[in-house]
Amino acid sequence: MAGSSLQTVGVVGAGLVGSAWAIVFARAGVNVRAFDASEDIRRMTAARIRASLEDMAKAGLVDSVDAICSRVTVVDDLRAAVADVDYVQESVFERIPEKREVSEAIGALIRDDAVVGSSSSGIPASAFTEHAPRRERFLIAHPVNPPHLVPLVELVPAPWTDPAILPWLRSVMEAVGQAPIVVNREIEGFILNRLQGVLLKEAWALFEEGYASAADIDLCVSQGLGLRWSFMGPFETIDLNAPGGVDDYARRLGPLYHSIAQSRSNPRPWSPELIERARSERRAALAQDKLPERSAWRDRRLMALVAHRRSQPSE
Repeated sequence: MAGSSLQTVGVVGAGLVGSAWAIVFARAGVNVRAFDASEDIRRMTAARIRASLEDMAKAGLVDSVDAICSRVTVVDDLRAAVADVDYVQESVFERIPEKREVSEAIGALIRDDAVVGSSSSGIPASAFTEHAPRRERFLIAHPVNPPHLVPLVELVPAPWTDPAILPWLRSVMEAVGQAPIVVNREIEGFILNRLQGVLLKEAWALFEEGYASAADIDLCVSQGLGLRWSFMGPFETIDLNAPGGVDDYARRLGPLYHSIAQSRSNPRPWSPELIERARSERRAALAQDKLPERSAWRDRRLMALVAHRRSQPSE
């Protein structure tokens, strides 16, 4: 662990998230060794990466697709992916047994100074790295899907993670174009999914109670909140939404939000009937077999947004 630069990265789990991570590192000039236990996924990895990069090139986000692709090597075994790399991004299926098994295997193979980040969305590292060799080298590095287009990364240490890793990995992630945050201690769901969870809880409740359709609730975010949230967070938003700033906003609207929060004091799980209602509305709007096509549309829209943001001053 020297400086903030990387020479080699191992990506373990080369599905959608792992392939996107490979793009993150390779476009920054880092050599990547990608491995997946599935031969079918390994066979598709290079083509998936190239297709994403070609779309990014059309959006003006990368220059040389061939050069970036040349920095990604798909390997046939775990040792070849992790044995002599600076950093490992683990992105296997998000279940504790699988995470535990691969963490123990990775820990036995890495260098003493290597670092391993897991792409877990909500499972803390303490749940699957306790018995891993070199467990102090492991932590969560939770991306937002797809990480090559949405830069946020949550860095969450386990109780035994070497504290020196956090500033090092934050610097590394910034150097490869990501936007890392440090979560000071483990919490279920980390930060992003807890914030998203609050919005989802209210969205499901409003839908269940018949206040609006799923499509109209989506419009409230995509054509309302989301426009501001694409470049400002909630604290800056409210700071700018009252003449006197955040404290003025709190005085004006704090009681309203407190009352809203109290009205949802006993959240209910999403029932099968409620999920079926949402599924029925969504499938009427978008057929099941069109989901991959719509996901590609999402990525292209994200590319356009990223390109626009790059063209604007940061302040």
